[in-house]
Amino acid sequence: METPDETITPAPVPAATGITTGIAAQDWDAAAADPRYRAAVVDLLGALAYGELAAFERLAEDAKLAPTLEDKAELAAMAAAEFHHFERLRDRLTEIGETANLAMEPFGAALDEFHRLTAPSDWLEGLVKAYVGDSIASDFYREVAARLDSDTRTLVLAVLDDTGHAGFAIGKVRAAIAAEPRVGGRLALWARRLMGEALSQAQRVVADRDALSTMLVGGVADGFDLAEVGRMFSRITEAHTKRMAALGLAA
Repeated sequence: METPDETITPAPVPAATGITTGIAAQDWDAAAADPRYRAAVVDLLGALAYGELAAFERLAEDAKLAPTLEDKAELAAMAAAEFHHFERLRDRLTEIGETANLAMEPFGAALDEFHRLTAPSDWLEGLVKAYVGDSIASDFYREVAARLDSDTRTLVLAVLDDTGHAGFAIGKVRAAIAAEPRVGGRLALWARRLMGEALSQAQRVVADRDALSTMLVGGVADGFDLAEVGRMFSRITEAHTKRMAALGLAA
């Protein structure tokens, strides 16, 4: 999920930054001639697909905690949008000759563990988790997308489109804090925990997958090196701070 433009500026993509060389200037057919790059993209799409499927399941569960029928309907619509994103990624994996289930399987344990460690205790924590946690993941994938081939980049950016949860979460959380200011302190601590767990899981996933780690440090995709990885995580942290402010919470 993506934060609305008026709150957070998404990470730049090649069209905006002038990156027109190397893999970022190629289409899938040309870029996939490198087997290392192909493996990295299959990993990336597999991780994204599992994340979208998990988001669908979580939003459907969160709908049960919704205090009103209107809220339930809003979350149900968002869950449906996440499932559509999953379908696009699954279909793309099939289109390039990969089995979606096999591509997703390596990422299940880490993502399931993240959700186990960050199970919300109530409706508001669920909203903050969907907004903060999913946005951290979106920031990470947007950073990677800027170095992908044009076909894969277009797909990745499309499935990161906001399903409406950002504005919905901001409105509900701000209203809850206005009604009961003490709620803000609890939710701020919760959001900090989400940030820490999300970054830890992302780092573990990348470390466990050679193709992805090679892409990030510049061995496959263009423009990344170890110093840039550090700057990338700094940008993600800065965006998180802005999201916290949008929610009315202290970072």
